[in-house]
Amino acid sequence: MKRVVVTGMGALTPIGNNLNEFWRSLINGVNGVGPITKFDTTKFKTKFACELKNFDPLHFINKAEARKYDPFTQYAIIAADEAIVNARINFEELNRNRIGVIWGSGNGGVTTYDEQLTEFVLGDGTPRFSPFLIPKMIVDIASGVISIKHGLRGINFATVSACATSNTAIIDAFNYIKWGKADMIITGGSEAPITQSAVGGFISAKALSTFNDSPPLASRPFDINRNGFVMGEGAGAIILEDLEHAKKRGATIIAEVAGGGMAADAYHLTGTHPDGEGAYLGMLAALEDAGIQPADIDYLSAHATSTQQGDLSELKAAERVFGKANNLNISATKSMTGHLLGAAGAIEAIACIKAVQENIIPPTINSTDIEPGFKDMFDFTLHKAQQRETHYAMNNTFGFGGHIATTIFKKYID
Repeated sequence: MKRVVVTGMGALTPIGNNLNEFWRSLINGVNGVGPITKFDTTKFKTKFACELKNFDPLHFINKAEARKYDPFTQYAIIAADEAIVNARINFEELNRNRIGVIWGSGNGGVTTYDEQLTEFVLGDGTPRFSPFLIPKMIVDIASGVISIKHGLRGINFATVSACATSNTAIIDAFNYIKWGKADMIITGGSEAPITQSAVGGFISAKALSTFNDSPPLASRPFDINRNGFVMGEGAGAIILEDLEHAKKRGATIIAEVAGGGMAADAYHLTGTHPDGEGAYLGMLAALEDAGIQPADIDYLSAHATSTQQGDLSELKAAERVFGKANNLNISATKSMTGHLLGAAGAIEAIACIKAVQENIIPPTINSTDIEPGFKDMFDFTLHKAQQRETHYAMNNTFGFGGHIATTIFKKYID
């Protein structure tokens, strides 16, 4: 089996429009929440989200491209381009037949779908749909566009596993390189879900926080007063590469992928298993794949969306895996970024990789009254980042339908 390393990353998030801004904001506890500006929320029970700030796609791509792509694809292109530059890749010098793209999104072009359907319903019944409607809407188009832009003819597909999506994509990319099927894969995920239908749907599912009187405190993972998640948008991109291929081209190696595990709750359409059965199995599978023990994990980036059932079931699963390991740092970065749905796993994987690289654990902000049965069990890294020698970091993601994906990253040692 090949060793798989990380050689580049790119981020477009509610707390930073590039990798460095994102990481700096993350370790400084910057809050990304604000009023929704993308549509009129007068009649909506939730009126806030974590939108991108000071973002104009035309600063990154030209007007003709922007017209052809839904925001989720725009975000994908921008994050992937930053990762490519960050990794100092010259595709002209590489075998592009062995370079692929595995990209995920939970909702795809929901912005385009909303706009086009609204125009049709408000019209006279004549189907004046855009010729770009289908390619703007389908989930796999982001992976296709990235490959077209850079002439990458290797493995190319999209993953969809709800909020586990981009972690699933990372595991797939890791496996294909490990098996010798590719030299390099651009992976990650993007999401642009702050639309009337997506926000309205999650409100109806009672998944979104309704703390309209104090939006900055709304995302409070593990806190007994939590009442739902805060919607976020953006993208995260990671360059995974065969170690020998990376060495041959003189790449800077940031971290190594140790393992990945997937499982299912097999329990409920939207709710997590009360005892975190799928989360437990996913973490065990990742540890087995990495060939390490629970005690080797220094940092757990929790899925922790700030929902009542979800957070508690994850803590129960963590207790089963790690025991009463109060030397384990846990943090919930969604307290700052909000929940990027299908893109969450990618930006949280970046947080894990940076934690391993920089030996800094990002904090959980907003949370003060931690679930009483667990508050003394783990170090929840509350309110302030912590310096800690970090050899292994684990990233949990869970999605509607019971999908579980867990990745483990480790410090690279030649």
